[in-house]
Amino acid sequence: MKLRGIGSICCVRVVILWLLFLCFHLSAPAQDKLQWTGSWSSAQQSECDPLQLPKLGFEHVTLRETVHLSLGGNQIRLRISNLFGAQRLQIRSVTVAPALPGELVAIAANSSVPALFNNAASVAVPAESELTSDAIALHVEPLSSLVVTFSIEKAPACATTHPGSRATSFLIPGDHASGEKFPDAESFAHWYFLSAVEVVGGGSNGAVAVIGDSITDGHGSTTDGNDRWTDVLARRLAPGKIAVLNLGIGGNRVLGDGIGPSALSRFDRDVLSAAGVRTVIIFEGTNDLAGFDRLQEHLPAEHDKLVARLESAMQNMAQKAHQQGLCVVGGTVTPYVGSNYYHPGPRSEADRQAFNEWVRSSGVFDGVIDFDKLLRDPDQPDHLAARADSGDHLHPGPEGYRLMGEGIPLQVLTPGACRGSL
Repeated sequence: MKLRGIGSICCVRVVILWLLFLCFHLSAPAQDKLQWTGSWSSAQQSECDPLQLPKLGFEHVTLRETVHLSLGGNQIRLRISNLFGAQRLQIRSVTVAPALPGELVAIAANSSVPALFNNAASVAVPAESELTSDAIALHVEPLSSLVVTFSIEKAPACATTHPGSRATSFLIPGDHASGEKFPDAESFAHWYFLSAVEVVGGGSNGAVAVIGDSITDGHGSTTDGNDRWTDVLARRLAPGKIAVLNLGIGGNRVLGDGIGPSALSRFDRDVLSAAGVRTVIIFEGTNDLAGFDRLQEHLPAEHDKLVARLESAMQNMAQKAHQQGLCVVGGTVTPYVGSNYYHPGPRSEADRQAFNEWVRSSGVFDGVIDFDKLLRDPDQPDHLAARADSGDHLHPGPEGYRLMGEGIPLQVLTPGACRGSL
């Protein structure tokens, strides 16, 4: 009887250990997904025109670019992108270093830390793919800037890039990934081959991912000034350890490709797959609405169909996010009458008003940010207020972006705000 009792206890212990093993391994992916949080990101697009690419090209060169983080942590990892390359992106090495205050290209001596990929310094990113680095033991502060340096062996003819960086990058011949300075470097306001920086160990409360067009991308903001509306929002959310991920693309449309892929086609990749996202802001529609009559006028019935299609697409994105348990916030479209690019007429303004009313009242979103109300001229509500206008009557300037970022009610973005996981 005693032996039987001991055998029974052993069996129970084996079962418990087996259940613990199963629980750990079944939950490990979810834990890892929650552990890492995006601190910076950019939406990728293709550039194939040699006249738009750096003069030096991307063969046997060193590329240095700076990104502004929203969330801090004790470790970081990088996502390297070759999404639009038809051949492999061959990288000799990648290093990271804290940015020096007041410097755009130089880093402190002995400050660079290597990024490894499966414990190797070199990596070949396959065509139309992205790879994530190993964890890098580097402490980064919230709202700090990070310098990422690539030593590139060879890149595809069509580069994967974010052309609206509003941040200066530098390129020199040869292999200088750990170099402190870049003398006589070629410079340009583009990011290449880097799509995300993720952090862990900073006590994250998740990330807010923003999908948008040039107004989110920061057209009209200050180069290297980090004064887009998303930067202003990031500073407000930093004390609560909530990151902001800017996934805007200049010229972006919802219903069709423009300068970059449509919002509808890139939503899963850019937004839903971002690490640690708990809230999504959808702020799109300007280029669909304002651009409809740019080249020729359409009948009123066609305008009505456009608005209906845009609303349906926005609802589709919101439903996808809700299916993943995310909070979804909609943004109203800001005024654009007077734009020299679109030359919008009364019918286009009526479309904007109808769409904005739907955003406010449809119930599709868990919350609404009324950017229209924040930026419109009270005396001419179809125009941007003079102090918000960059001068083109379409994009805000730095003061307009400040009004946007500071005017967002934080209760729609913070924990417990909506039916999603927040």
